[in-house]
Amino acid sequence: MMDSRSVMVRFRKRLLLAEPNFQFFHKLLQVNWLYVLLICALAAIGYIALYSAGGGSAKSFAKPQMIRFVLGFIVMVGMAVLHPRILIKLAWPLYGLSLILLVAVLAMGHVGKGAERWLVVGGIAIQPSELAKITLVLVLASWFRNVSWQRMGNPLFLVIPAILVLLPVGLVLKEPNLGTAVIIGLVGASVFFAAGMRWWLIILLALPVPYGAKIAYNHLHDYQKARITTFLNPESDPLGAGYNIIQSKIALGSGGMWGKGYMQGTQGQLNFLPEKQTDFIFTMIAEEWGFVGGIAVVSIFFLVVIGGMLMAVRCRNRFGRLLSLGISVNFFLYCTVNLSMVMGAIPVGGVPLPLISYGGSALLTVMFGFGLLFSVYVHRDIKMEGT
Repeated sequence: MMDSRSVMVRFRKRLLLAEPNFQFFHKLLQVNWLYVLLICALAAIGYIALYSAGGGSAKSFAKPQMIRFVLGFIVMVGMAVLHPRILIKLAWPLYGLSLILLVAVLAMGHVGKGAERWLVVGGIAIQPSELAKITLVLVLASWFRNVSWQRMGNPLFLVIPAILVLLPVGLVLKEPNLGTAVIIGLVGASVFFAAGMRWWLIILLALPVPYGAKIAYNHLHDYQKARITTFLNPESDPLGAGYNIIQSKIALGSGGMWGKGYMQGTQGQLNFLPEKQTDFIFTMIAEEWGFVGGIAVVSIFFLVVIGGMLMAVRCRNRFGRLLSLGISVNFFLYCTVNLSMVMGAIPVGGVPLPLISYGGSALLTVMFGFGLLFSVYVHRDIKMEGT
């Protein structure tokens, strides 16, 4: 008869063999699945809107977008189970890769609408500037994870992380892609602020901004200057530079309270609305579903941003807090810039609406960012150095 000691030894061996699978499923259970449902809800809204943008066909926009979302979902889940220490090791290689891709865009990028923003690899268009947003947050969170409050008060210590921000900003401006460059800069600034950058230094850096903006305006391309002029007075060129924003405002207003009905919007279905599947997708949603539908979409975006901020607060290590905050701010700026743009509150800048606008690079990088967010949330109780 087998003694109790041999039984225990066999049980421990089986437990060790099953431990990797057990840890994997245990980590999956720790994922905030309510947050995942919000992400899926936005993707579903995007599918419905893109089906309408395709004139009642899924082949043009909706089906490819859903395939990308499924791939992005797999990436998100895969990143969620990774330990934050692995993310720290990946931070610098991924940041370096994003810089290499940005340089490659300038050297051999695909030109579209007056700018070089895409790399075409095997027939697939890649927009490295989207990846740069996420990798910048990752590398800054890694850099600041062990920094004390006293050291953050030393301006010389901030030179290297400032260079880390300026490198992708400068390369993206060179494409040129002003809207994305501004977002990258603001995302980097948010991580600086969360890491403990002093108020006096922030104010000092902000003082020359008006003068810098004047100099930057003089170096803008003609079409970028036209966007600013059109923003100030769209009716000055209603059939040219002002056409996009005028049609967008018409579509927003014509939707009324309840909308014209699904696939019944005149601006969208009759192709008066420009870029209805990308930059102006929200305008088409508002025309078909009205003010109520538009507010519902904005509310879901708001919940996603707040949820990300709450996950940052619950994280017990500094790396996780900074990474979660940076990812959440990036998503917030994505939404804010696009919605402000289509409403005429800011100049049109070519920034898509995350999870809804048609586009592979933006969707996959957003899902990659959510994967990082879930990774630090799943491991939120783990303490690391400098936390």
